[in-house]
Amino acid sequence: MKKKWLKMTAAAIGLSLMLTACGGAAMGEDASDQTAQEETVDAGDAESAEEDTDAAEDDAAVDYSDEDNWYQIPEITKDVDTFYIYPTLYDDSVENAQDFAPIDDPTMRGKVPDVYQSQALVFEDSTNVFVPYYRQANLSIEVEAGKEGDMQLALETKPRTDIYAALDYYFENQNDGRPFIIAGHSQGAAVTRMALKEYFKEHSDYYERMVAAYVVGFSISKKDLEENPHLHFAEGEDDTGVIVSWNTEGAENKDAFNLVVLKDSVAINPLNWKRDDTYASADENKGSWVKNDDEEYEMQDIGADAQLDLERGVVICTTDYPGIGMEDVFGPASFHNGDYGFYFENIKENVAKRIDSYLSK
Repeated sequence: MKKKWLKMTAAAIGLSLMLTACGGAAMGEDASDQTAQEETVDAGDAESAEEDTDAAEDDAAVDYSDEDNWYQIPEITKDVDTFYIYPTLYDDSVENAQDFAPIDDPTMRGKVPDVYQSQALVFEDSTNVFVPYYRQANLSIEVEAGKEGDMQLALETKPRTDIYAALDYYFENQNDGRPFIIAGHSQGAAVTRMALKEYFKEHSDYYERMVAAYVVGFSISKKDLEENPHLHFAEGEDDTGVIVSWNTEGAENKDAFNLVVLKDSVAINPLNWKRDDTYASADENKGSWVKNDDEEYEMQDIGADAQLDLERGVVICTTDYPGIGMEDVFGPASFHNGDYGFYFENIKENVAKRIDSYLSK
């Protein structure tokens, strides 16, 4: 707006000088009005052009050839990669907060190392883990969209644009033809879901090399699978080219709103890797990677069991470990914060098993 004001001020001063020099009305009222209109149109056109330029720049994808736009570009030591998309780390509740985090937002970037330790570390033993930064949605607009029907509605602009650009750069410059896993959590899982339905439908040559997609902490629905026949949900512990997904809740969430649980969700049990409601006791849990009293991650036995609620399409867990809270967002009994950590060692083992299965074919 400052540039518009300067242009209009300059136009007004110029017109005033011309009128004064000519005795005020010497130009005639019609000529004066026409000149003023032309100046106003010029100012408006300039503002419009400036706004169009700003909008184009705002909509343009992040440049992923710049290494500063990656949290991690790993040394290649494994035969398989993981492309990991982190969850919502941008939660700015101040008035007039931006809907999307700038790519260099220090708060968002500052939280990535912790969530990498709690989630993406599970893939590190078996894969080279790539992690792009992206302009993710503020939690507030995710919640607003979720209450209107689907949180993913909030992600169809900058998050989608950036992740698709990061995938383009990754496949064209970093992957070198290796098999890969794509994984995410929460907002990152929602963007992964979007990529599975759209990006990989258009890039079937890449999709053929997908070992599995771990869409954890956001739903895959029956409708997703019906409308996208190229997608297949996991049926066991070692099938490949499939989607592996679940949300973890307590039984008290039965009929509650949960931002990340969609209608007609489907899930797999992360302890016994079954699709039915066979109960998996905590004895089958090989280790939970969660924070201790000193706020440091360590392997613990927290009694995390797992059983599918087939009607709701989630994993029910009865651990006493604290849930995420945020009842208005995730319901009264959500373990959204433990989707990876509660079942960490079992997931790590499963990643290795699916990779072995893929490489043996």
